[in-house]
Amino acid sequence: MLEKLFRKKRLEEPKGSSNLPTGLWIKCQECKSLLFKGELESSLWVCPKCGYHFPVPARDRLYMLFDNGNFIELDTELEPEDILEFKDRKPYTQRIEEAQEKTGLKDSVVNARGKIGGREALVSCFDFRFMGGSMGRVAGEKVTRNIERAAEEGIPFICVTASGGARMQEGIVSLMQMAKTSAALTRLEERGVPYISVLTHPTMGGVSASFAFLGDVIIAEPKALIGFAGPRVIEQTIRQKLPKGFQSSEFLLEHGLIDMVVERKKLKGVISNLLSLFGG
Repeated sequence: MLEKLFRKKRLEEPKGSSNLPTGLWIKCQECKSLLFKGELESSLWVCPKCGYHFPVPARDRLYMLFDNGNFIELDTELEPEDILEFKDRKPYTQRIEEAQEKTGLKDSVVNARGKIGGREALVSCFDFRFMGGSMGRVAGEKVTRNIERAAEEGIPFICVTASGGARMQEGIVSLMQMAKTSAALTRLEERGVPYISVLTHPTMGGVSASFAFLGDVIIAEPKALIGFAGPRVIEQTIRQKLPKGFQSSEFLLEHGLIDMVVERKKLKGVISNLLSLFGG
């Protein structure tokens, strides 16, 4: 009896009491393997066992893309405001402050300039950690500014998306960014300047319905969720079961909606080759 009680007590120990150092081991969300953090970092945060692509913060993504990890961050002064005085369970201003403290960013998009494969490029990169990478007034303004720079200077524009869509706390002002960014891309096209769109997990809502799918070349990372409404919403609306893998990168490639699916470790090389071809 005493032996049984002792065993039960041991089974009920808190999860943090294992001998594994906290923070050094990370569980893969796909295959559930326990992975050493250092190994993940060296593999660009791609699971070496199943190929699952972990979400990557915007600045880390930029470090991976630019030559030697060197880039200049642009438009750092822009910061969101609660222009609609949005009322919710938690004030919008509080949500902004919490997201800023969590990420070290002022908003969901980071603009940068640098070289990729020796060629000048302007990049706008979304960070999903900041309120789900949602697109508000500042995010739309940042993307638009980078597009306008690219058009004026004749420098290729690259956008890396990771977003749940428009930011509801900014209402119609957020939705206006869809038209704003798309109009800027029209001017970019008129100037003959290339635009490469890189879709990562997830790219949804107003972002996918605007600039994300307007690239001259559209690239996606493996198994990324890409679409407008989520699968559950679609199934409830049409009252039908969706095909397996619906809205995944591979499904979209098979149906001609994107140009290629590229693993993260090959992404910089592919973009570098594309810039070379465009520059030729």
